Amino acid sequence: MRVLITGATGFVGSHVTRLLLRAGREVAILSSPGNSLFRLGDVARQLTRLEGRLEDREALRPQLADFRPEACLHLAWYAEPGKYLHSPENIPALTNSLWLLEELIRLGCTQVVMAGTCAEYDTNAGYLSEDGPTRPATVYAAAKLALNLVGQQLAAAAGINFAWARLFYLYGPGEDARRLVPALIKALRKGEAFPATAGEQVRDYLHVEDVAAALVTLAARRAQGVFNIASGVPVTVRQLMETVGEIVGRPELIQFGALPYRNWEPMFVCGDNRRLRALDWHMRYTLQEGLRQVAAGWQ
Repeated sequence: MRVLITGATGFVGSHVTRLLLRAGREVAILSSPGNSLFRLGDVARQLTRLEGRLEDREALRPQLADFRPEACLHLAWYAEPGKYLHSPENIPALTNSLWLLEELIRLGCTQVVMAGTCAEYDTNAGYLSEDGPTRPATVYAAAKLALNLVGQQLAAAAGINFAWARLFYLYGPGEDARRLVPALIKALRKGEAFPATAGEQVRDYLHVEDVAAALVTLAARRAQGVFNIASGVPVTVRQLMETVGEIVGRPELIQFGALPYRNWEPMFVCGDNRRLRALDWHMRYTLQEGLRQVAAGWQ
């Protein structure tokens, strides 16, 4: 199978790329000229590289036609920490994604998997299932939901398989150092105090390698429809941070209650993953096992 991956140099995409290569797939990645491949350093030579960004449509068309992917995992999106939720950059990310889907259909690609977000849901609904209500509260979540709705219609009209993967809360090797888990590990290892909220928010955390395996499973099983990429295990932010503190050996440095909750922040987000598990996907990592692996990496 010839597989195209967008966002292959990112946190999730790099793990997906490695997993597909280990499975013997012929893989092409979309990468901007000069873009760092540091997350793919040891496997970069095994890849076909399509140079350009999604907005470089005239440059990309002949490269896509030459590779002619049979499947695509579209993971690229604007995701700068602290900025992406309300950024107008979400709009071109949406329109470029729709262009890519139309181009894939034109080239005869029959399986497309795209990454959504649990933020599309109405988080007042309790445990979140794929057929539950949606209520995006940010530009990012609204743009993702729009891509799913339009993408499903375009794919159905073209007779191809379209799987929409709603990602929950991720952690693992290669994560941006500004995000919670790596930022906490780094601060504690330096002996620095780490201000935090009271930590009563409930979240659904999943190791990035389990996320990558789920995305690859959707492609391999020719899945259609919406799937929660989630652990199904509710964990408070405080439990997560205390576990990291115990692993590093400096739990006393975490200052719970030093920060207020953000006014838009939902207090309970946990996903029902039965639809994904029905495809014979299983988690490899418990939260403690995964956090120990990550902490060892930052050491």
